[in-house]
Amino acid sequence: MESLTCASSHLAPRPLQGASALPQVKVSYTVVQSALSKALRGERLSFEDGVNLYHSPDLLELGAVANELNLRKNGKDVYFNVNRHINPTNICALSCKFCAFSRKPGEEGSYAYSDDEIAHRAKVAADSGATEIHMVGGLHPRWKLSNYTNIISTVKAAAPHVHVKAFTAVELDWLARKERKPVAEVIAALRAAGLGSFPGGGAEIFTPYVRELICDTKLTGEGWLDIHRTAHKMGLRSNCTMLYGHIEDVGARVDHMMRLRGLQDETGGFNVFIPLAYQPENNELGINRHTFGVDDLKTVAVARLMMDNFRHIKSYWIMTGQRVAQTALHYGANDLDGTVVEEKIANMAGSKSGMQMAKSNLLRVIRDADRIPVERSTVYEPIRRYDNPAEDALV
Repeated sequence: MESLTCASSHLAPRPLQGASALPQVKVSYTVVQSALSKALRGERLSFEDGVNLYHSPDLLELGAVANELNLRKNGKDVYFNVNRHINPTNICALSCKFCAFSRKPGEEGSYAYSDDEIAHRAKVAADSGATEIHMVGGLHPRWKLSNYTNIISTVKAAAPHVHVKAFTAVELDWLARKERKPVAEVIAALRAAGLGSFPGGGAEIFTPYVRELICDTKLTGEGWLDIHRTAHKMGLRSNCTMLYGHIEDVGARVDHMMRLRGLQDETGGFNVFIPLAYQPENNELGINRHTFGVDDLKTVAVARLMMDNFRHIKSYWIMTGQRVAQTALHYGANDLDGTVVEEKIANMAGSKSGMQMAKSNLLRVIRDADRIPVERSTVYEPIRRYDNPAEDALV
């Protein structure tokens, strides 16, 4: 197992510039080829390898190697699920500079769903064939652990057979501090109410000097890792994410991937890695541009090469758009998330991709990329493999 601080010595604090433009740094052909060859031989890549790959001028070659490694792990199968997002409240005690979703109590646009509203959304999701409900929200200053267990119980009463993937490490940390209880006790209470697994939100970028500028009131990167470690040791699986394209540099990205890789070595508890493209609108960070396709595709490809102990890498169409997400299936990604229906967090930050995708469209996006659609559960158990294109019309 590698240390979770494996790359920290490479990341001394320094002034940052927006990374979404991916400033060009010349690297020699030899060092790029060395890293690609190591990956193809199945050798673990170093921090320096990851940074060099990010600066490779040959996107197609990088994608070809990432595609080959993905095909070795997953063949042509591409996973998706039928899911629905429910964001119970946008009222939040924190003030993260990159967030366009949160509101203070009483502020215009603030909301907190009632039990009836949550139950209605859960029932509609179940009736439409959803196998997962994904719930994250703000840190409501008046909500206690009992409010969160009640939310889960409400969902399970309305949709008993749907898997509940809910509440980020940030929310768990908030609840543990409010209740003055260990995180493990909070997790146990949520699990008893019907929680099935955890999403990966709140990771952002682990590097402290970046985190201090974008979300200084949020728990630390090490705190995020510790909470997921605790969940994994309790037998619960989780996802993991990285928010990229704001003020971080590629060294911070590679460091982030290596820390996740280290915890996966230790616990094996992550389902999937999800790079999240920063959405620039309606926040205080001052970055006014979206990421571009080259950056999105490089991030997926480098993740596939660096994160050798992850089978699944997601291309999250909500944040990159359907076209880039589809292209990423040839750059190392093997998952497109799902139908989603009502995702508010990225949408309020300026996502141009909409909030839902029909299952029939997901099948088409995957097939048109010369891949085979596989509907999955939250924890990547195959539900149905769509081997026959003629059956798509029946969906």
